[in-house]
Amino acid sequence: MAKPDYYDILGVGRNADADELKKAYRRKAKELHPDRNSDNPNAEAQFKEVNEAYDVLKDAEKKAAYDRFGHAAFENGSNGPRGAGGGFHPGGADFASAFSDVFDDLFGNFASGGGRPGGGQRARRGADLRYNLKISLQDAYRGKQTRLSVPTSIACDVCAGTGAEGGSEPATCPTCSGMGKVRAQQGFFTVERTCPTCAGKGQIIKDPCVACGGAGRVEKDRSLSVNIPPGVETGTRIRLAGEGEAGLRGGPSGDLYIFIEVEDHPIFERDGANLFCRIPVSMTTAALGGELEAPNIDGGRSRVKVPAGVQSGKQLRLRAKGMPMLRGTGFGDLYIELAVETPVNLTPKQKDLLKEFEAGGKNNSPESQDFFSKVRNFWEGMKGA
Repeated sequence: MAKPDYYDILGVGRNADADELKKAYRRKAKELHPDRNSDNPNAEAQFKEVNEAYDVLKDAEKKAAYDRFGHAAFENGSNGPRGAGGGFHPGGADFASAFSDVFDDLFGNFASGGGRPGGGQRARRGADLRYNLKISLQDAYRGKQTRLSVPTSIACDVCAGTGAEGGSEPATCPTCSGMGKVRAQQGFFTVERTCPTCAGKGQIIKDPCVACGGAGRVEKDRSLSVNIPPGVETGTRIRLAGEGEAGLRGGPSGDLYIFIEVEDHPIFERDGANLFCRIPVSMTTAALGGELEAPNIDGGRSRVKVPAGVQSGKQLRLRAKGMPMLRGTGFGDLYIELAVETPVNLTPKQKDLLKEFEAGGKNNSPESQDFFSKVRNFWEGMKGA
């Protein structure tokens, strides 16, 4: 059975240039890829034929041999005019190189738009940006709608991001015919290098846009409205898709990541969704008991009962008076830590009263009595050692 013509396989004429061949190859490869044609038993064979045809026609030397001798040019292990030695076999070692041209179109470039020389660099994804935002604890409690001024690269309005004057399309590089790479013969070896004319992009801009210098994007501060949800804490990351740096020559924009830093508060300390507040208590209130007003992060107040005989460090818990849960419902708790304050600047009369109290209050300090009892036992044990 006669082998089908390579030009017919790709659906192009014999005078097709490199750019037309590449476009036809990508179109056919997408159409016949086995992953997209699971119901077609012939898809894999047809896909291999497309790759074989493009392997030959994309190479100027092999194309010239095929145009002159047809399929016979590659029979019996030859890779050029009949009788020329070589190791080229259609669909063989060069398959990965040919298939890589369509791989990017089928599955997308890697992360930032790909680093492969050739067509993958024509339109490149913009870089992701980071913005550090400081907010108060009250803003973290309530949530906040704020505007940010972000220095970034945006698509050039003059050339619509193409980089070419008047919005015209970039032209195919004449040096590499759009491949992004050139070959040079060095003795028995063929060396492939990035095209020096287009720097591997496969395209050149004959008339660069005056506004952006051909880059397709310009530096500008952009104002963005950002919604800070209630309950955020230091380290929370907010992603704004497509608000990063503009892509190169019409490529997609990157993302903007806002990193939250919650400032310290003069009254409250935070631990997750819980808040802690240290409140001083007079010695009299600690001894006799009483009430105090505790501040809340929402600006309100809570009355707290202080039990008689309370000691410094005692924590009183106020349920649901802490921070809102960021990824859930409800609130954390507010813990009031009592700090018994020793009186200062006493009058002579107050000093006398305290001395009188101490003299008659031997059973009023059980913690002290217990501690010093242990100290005495320790000393006695040291004497007998």
